[in-house]
Amino acid sequence: MTVLLLALSFALLLGGAVLFTNAVEWMGLRLNVGHSATGSLLAAVGTALPESTIPIVALLGGAEGSEDVAIGAIIGAPFMLATVAMLLVALSTLGFRRRRASGRRLRTHAGLVRRDLGSFLGLFGVALLLGLGAPRWLQVAGAVFLLIAYGVYAWRTVVGGGGPGEEEELRPLTLDPSRDDPPTNWQIALQVVVGLGLIVGGSELFVEEIVVIAESLGIGALALALVIAPLATELPEKANSILWIRQGKDSLAVGNITGAMVFQSTIPVSVGLFFTDWRLNGFAAVAAALALAGGAIALWTLRRGEVRAPAALAWAALFSAFVIFVVVAG
Repeated sequence: MTVLLLALSFALLLGGAVLFTNAVEWMGLRLNVGHSATGSLLAAVGTALPESTIPIVALLGGAEGSEDVAIGAIIGAPFMLATVAMLLVALSTLGFRRRRASGRRLRTHAGLVRRDLGSFLGLFGVALLLGLGAPRWLQVAGAVFLLIAYGVYAWRTVVGGGGPGEEEELRPLTLDPSRDDPPTNWQIALQVVVGLGLIVGGSELFVEEIVVIAESLGIGALALALVIAPLATELPEKANSILWIRQGKDSLAVGNITGAMVFQSTIPVSVGLFFTDWRLNGFAAVAAALALAGGAIALWTLRRGEVRAPAALAWAALFSAFVIFVVVAG
């Protein structure tokens, strides 16, 4: 039964990703924002909802170890984005290079990529430092700073997101029964809600079944929070980006991940700073440090604009090293 439910969760996630990516492109067109802003804000925030709910649910539950679960989920999400998600972007680019017009080159807005990843490195670096023994007043001040920083980032993204329709023509809206005329705003909104609902539902089902497996294998809550839960709930970003890479919509694909990295390094971290003691133990601190390393590799790779095997191997090595560290030290 667990295997069947896992398969169902994957089907929900992938189906939701297909609907969501299609609808969010139309939403970006109607809002008159470019593909970079659509990926970095609309898609990134929307698909970040499943993993962002885990720390809130854990803290509201108030059970023993809930703070560990919350902090692990908050740190684990950026770690997964900066390693596994980037790895899958690289593998998708290399795997689809023969059918892509640009081959292994990623057609992204270099300035926006630098802004996203530069913001992530600076803001998540602050989050790491605040978890290494900073006084309570400084943590609260840091939470306020991160909230303001994300507001500024969102404004700059919209202003500098480029014009709409930068890449290839939009495909018809999936839930629009009449394909000959443009969809209505209500149809776009409905498909966004349906897509997100499938994504959230699939993620929740996936996490529940993974928990069952983890408990049967005797894996602790910390490992679950840092590795398994973020790996499951980050699937929307990965699925969306793989679809966009395949279609040659690189700004959407990359912005979906880099924008989520900025979101995850500010809003959920602020929740952690406000409502936990934000003391990062060895596992969380190592995961945060490896996330920053993955972000730095992404910045170096995407600035060059061409994906090569060494970068993919580096992201794989970072993730594998942390899994080995959890198994050995746990």
